[in-house]
Amino acid sequence: MMYLPSLEKDFWNVIDCESGNIIAKIPVFTRAHNTIFGPSGKRVYLGDIGTPFLHVADPTSHTLVGKIGPFSGGIRPFTINRDESLVLGNVNDLLGFEVGDLSNGKKLASIKVLGWDKGPVRRHGNPSHGIGLTPDQEEIWISDGHNMRVHVFSAHPPYQQLTTIPVSDMPGWITISLDGRYVYPSSGEVIDAQSRKVITSLKDEFQNYVSSEKMVEIHMQENRAIQAGDQFAFGR
Repeated sequence: MMYLPSLEKDFWNVIDCESGNIIAKIPVFTRAHNTIFGPSGKRVYLGDIGTPFLHVADPTSHTLVGKIGPFSGGIRPFTINRDESLVLGNVNDLLGFEVGDLSNGKKLASIKVLGWDKGPVRRHGNPSHGIGLTPDQEEIWISDGHNMRVHVFSAHPPYQQLTTIPVSDMPGWITISLDGRYVYPSSGEVIDAQSRKVITSLKDEFQNYVSSEKMVEIHMQENRAIQAGDQFAFGR
């Protein structure tokens, strides 16, 4: 079963992955976008760019059962922690991130990046478009499109700003390896999470630098996939 946003129309499709049939259609408000199927399998989290609420769906009834917010703007990239008690997300017009409580629906915090100003960005139209929670749930890494930086925060209140790392292009997404050792901003760098140093940049077979916002980690054994990550970098 797959929850498929309608490319920023006002609904999500629920798809039977075996047959390709549409099981249900879930209406929201304006711009269906990022989607996380919770690791528990009991909730699906629906990010609607046009509303300051994160919507929550029940994958057994395919109905909306809650919403988190209001946040200060429309929901952009977001992630969740291991036990699905918190959501951490970028929102429109904020260089930083906001935190919501998935159990009671309240916004808990709004965290701005200190020492850096907002400005024009090349893509996505938002100061911060990209956020990742390390698997050990100790750090939050966020994108800064205008300043071409990745900022690192403590994942515990008061969410202390720890450091900043320059990258070669506007980062529009952040992915983190399953073991937490490496952080992959979409600008193409590979960052050692412990030292916060760029250790290499991704290249293709012709040694051209490459970048992507859609990366998934796959572990192979005897030509068979045995473990897979995801692009949302949530707590594990």
